[in-house]
Amino acid sequence: MPSRSPATAPPSDRTIGRLLSRYHHAGTPLSCQPVARGLLNRGYRVATTRGRFFLKQYLDDPDRDTAHPETIARQHHATLRLGALGLPVAAPLRDADGRTVVVIGGSPYALYPWVDGRHRAGTELSFGESRRLGALLGLVHTSLERVLPPQREPATAVPHPSASPEDSYALIDELLRLARRHHPRDAFDALAEDRLLERRLLLERHAHRRPADATTRVTGWVHGDFHPFNLLYRGAEPAAIVDWDRLGVQPRAEEAVRAAAIFFLREEDGTLDLARVRGYARAYRRTARVPADELAAAVHRVWWERLNDLWMLRWRYQRHDRRADPLFPAAAGLVVWWTREYAEVLAAFTG
Repeated sequence: MPSRSPATAPPSDRTIGRLLSRYHHAGTPLSCQPVARGLLNRGYRVATTRGRFFLKQYLDDPDRDTAHPETIARQHHATLRLGALGLPVAAPLRDADGRTVVVIGGSPYALYPWVDGRHRAGTELSFGESRRLGALLGLVHTSLERVLPPQREPATAVPHPSASPEDSYALIDELLRLARRHHPRDAFDALAEDRLLERRLLLERHAHRRPADATTRVTGWVHGDFHPFNLLYRGAEPAAIVDWDRLGVQPRAEEAVRAAAIFFLREEDGTLDLARVRGYARAYRRTARVPADELAAAVHRVWWERLNDLWMLRWRYQRHDRRADPLFPAAAGLVVWWTREYAEVLAAFTG
């Protein structure tokens, strides 16, 4: 599969002009600069005679239908309603026809007010701010229940297949083959080979701990991609939750665990800051009304998911896309550490 590297050039002046002409009070474009964040969609900072805006271009994701105008409109509807409830979200502007999605040249776009702020890793947060982060995610989950259509069976428990070790062994063998033949070989290839061999040993030792396919999971509407690059802070306070492309119905508690595993990851050694995780998780459970046993099940399923997950190496060796390479060393280290310190991690989320 060819690389999906982001374009460095912004849309043409003609495209920008056509887009802005659809919005009252947007002004005349002065400049358009790429925003260097994100692995999928493209973002641009647009300056006009009336101010600054964020322009988002939606790209197709081969794993999900994220660039269909109706899908995007549903995301926009949710963020507009969440904003009306007082949550810190980045909601799109409406064009002259009241639409939030503009399609030009076959590509969907949306225009947002520019939000001044910065991304903060969870390890930068104080203990109080870590608790407020957990409460914020809990509030997102409970508020989404209010603003989106209910599921056919609200809060239903559904079976979901867990990753198969046999499939993972086959993928590891394929990635090992590709890593060993990669030229020119570099330090990353050597690390990938070591980690793949290590991962296979871990899977062999812990295959008996695979969650049963029949394990039930309580689902609800979730952001779908809650991590530091999708949350802007202004000072100590969250200013905007952005990038709702993966909004959908999923296990809520698992999103809380995945988010913590990203926010509170110490990149230097691939461990989690469990003291901050503990405060975050307590606040999340209280705000989202999630019992400890539900979060415990989520911890186990996300651990197993991480143990079998090799998407970063798949991007490098199968898609020939290296954008995820910088994430791999810490993520691979976390799997090993989490497996070794499983009881401590579980206690931090449920204590």
